[in-house]
Amino acid sequence: MGGRAAWTGDDLRADEAGWRLPLSEAAKDEIDKALAFAETRGCAWHEVDAGCFPLSGFAADLAAAADELEYGRGVIQFKGLPVERYSKDQLKTIFYGIASHLGQPVYQSASGELLGEIRDEGAEVGKLRGQLTNADGTAFLSSRARVQSPQPLRWHTDRTDVVGLLAVGMAAEGGASRSCSAVAIHDAMIARRPDLAELLYHTIHRSRLGEEVDGAGETYPLPVFTVTDGRFASHYSRTYVEAGQTLAQTPQMTSQQWEALDLLASLGDELGYEMDLEPGDMQFLNNHVVYHARGDFKDDPATGQVRNLFRIWLSMPNSRRLAEEFSVLFGETGAGTLRGGIRQPGSGVNAPRV
Repeated sequence: MGGRAAWTGDDLRADEAGWRLPLSEAAKDEIDKALAFAETRGCAWHEVDAGCFPLSGFAADLAAAADELEYGRGVIQFKGLPVERYSKDQLKTIFYGIASHLGQPVYQSASGELLGEIRDEGAEVGKLRGQLTNADGTAFLSSRARVQSPQPLRWHTDRTDVVGLLAVGMAAEGGASRSCSAVAIHDAMIARRPDLAELLYHTIHRSRLGEEVDGAGETYPLPVFTVTDGRFASHYSRTYVEAGQTLAQTPQMTSQQWEALDLLASLGDELGYEMDLEPGDMQFLNNHVVYHARGDFKDDPATGQVRNLFRIWLSMPNSRRLAEEFSVLFGETGAGTLRGGIRQPGSGVNAPRV
């Protein structure tokens, strides 16, 4: 497979200037002017599009970022947005406006969430975001619930072409952001254990727990690895696989399949990159070629050290064609089509009208 998307953590560390890009003063000035324009027009943050958030020179940087996300490493970060200058709603307008120059925002939940706030939602998060009950009576949190807790997140992808994060606050301890090339993991598996890599080209059943309304009892089949038109794409979250295994109708995983997923995780740890997302960092990842994860964290509200990020899901106009198996989650699979996200109950749409 190879290519620019097959990077290692050492590769990213050796060329941070190639993907961690400081915002220029000119770009910050453009952002302030675009915010003022949106406010003058009376655009609420969720109504903002590229026309309501006009950018010039920085728009060219974003176009280059979109190209790098699809045809390069699949990772881009802009650093130094002065988040302390803005109110919460202004930050939402800025991030939503910038992201709208990259792609089309899609819904992140069945309740119409377009800009998620990633923070600890407390001990009852499972009841809000989805959970099952383990055999010992403890709660098995959905992937969605784990995101909104302080516990670590394992390697996974989201249900969209590109995921964007804006860091607003940092935890007192922990919470490191982790990323790894899914292509590099794939290539390492082919080299070390081709028998296990082959298993991940076949369907594995996952639960819809925490996604669609009443999805805890439903599963869907999808391979972890696919290649379409010579281009790689992966979709993976072990939590959804484990949740699926609790349901009687789900085909049970073999020991070899579990071994393949164990190797995937260990290769992610070996080949990945870890960093702290600092306030003002805007990071975008191509979910088809990059896995992401997170360390556990501890907040200290008394000192204001609270981990808080805004998250956006984007359907990209320059996206690759996906394998037909992806239709079970993404709807459309054609290159450049509006796809991904969570289709809304009753309407079936996955994105707001533009």
